[in-house]
Amino acid sequence: MSTDVGTGSEFGSITDEIHDNSWSANLEKPMYAEHPELAIQHAIEAIEHTTPGYHVNLVTHAELGHPEEFLWPALEAWDGDVEWEYIDQCGCGGHVTRVYYG
Repeated sequence: MSTDVGTGSEFGSITDEIHDNSWSANLEKPMYAEHPELAIQHAIEAIEHTTPGYHVNLVTHAELGHPEEFLWPALEAWDGDVEWEYIDQCGCGGHVTRVYYG
């Protein structure tokens, strides 16, 4: 699965700021269910925008299924210094993966 849906696309970016704290990235919008590769791309962008020593909670759309099926393999293939853990399934059906960077 490709993790690049193009630069400058109509989807924009998950964040434009560097987060000097722990935060959550909302990957539950319908566009992520329609474009799983965008969810992966934005998840990696969210990690890259997290200051080392903090974590980002990646909250993924329910229709994408459990993150071990689509997100974790992409994180393993990515060249970043990350560790992650599964937190829980949200009441809405989405899933939370906490990613520690650096």
